[in-house]
Amino acid sequence: MCGRFFREEVSWAEYHAALSTYIIEGVGPPEAAYNIAPTQYVPIVRLAPEGEAVPAGTREFAPAMWGLVPSWWHKPLKEKKFSTFNARAEGLEESNTFRGAFRHRRCLVPASGFYEWTGPAGRKTPYAIGLRNRRWFCFAGLWDRAMIDGSELDSFTILTTKPNDLMAGLHTRMPVILDPKDYDRWLMAPSKQVHDLFEPFPTDAMHAWPVGPAVGNVRNQGRQLIEEA
Repeated sequence: MCGRFFREEVSWAEYHAALSTYIIEGVGPPEAAYNIAPTQYVPIVRLAPEGEAVPAGTREFAPAMWGLVPSWWHKPLKEKKFSTFNARAEGLEESNTFRGAFRHRRCLVPASGFYEWTGPAGRKTPYAIGLRNRRWFCFAGLWDRAMIDGSELDSFTILTTKPNDLMAGLHTRMPVILDPKDYDRWLMAPSKQVHDLFEPFPTDAMHAWPVGPAVGNVRNQGRQLIEEA
């Protein structure tokens, strides 16, 4: 699973280099955040929804709540009892919750790494996990739009897959991390043509290091959270 992640500060120039030219100018890029948790609003990269006054195929940054609310959900959020901050890559086509978003509303979730806890109950050690050669990258995500209490709510989920050798020692799942060359395909290709992207990211391209217990409290923020303990 992936229940907490972090994102260092990334400039517009870096986003443009990796994501082409479809990024709105005139505002600052998303700020760094070192303890992102479900229900928080996070910038995602998606194709601009139909009906917006932009050319077809335009990408946009948009804020979305972490924890996908499917378009068919119309009750108050407090009545939603099922967890949707992660979606298993296996079986998306059969999922009532994620099937529509997988076919029509895929997104990229910019990140610099994520956290996992391992060890005996009550004494678990948090680890930060990132890429060796990249300061930031993108998770494969899905987003959806629901009408809740008369207002539109955009939300997203992060896909997970089987672990690579590094992650197998920390958890039974890991987020789907995309190579930059696959960003376009993830956003635009038919759903039947993206299943190969669910393979776990190469072990030798990743590293993990223990961090302090402060990350366990979502109110704690700051770059010190990812410093090696």
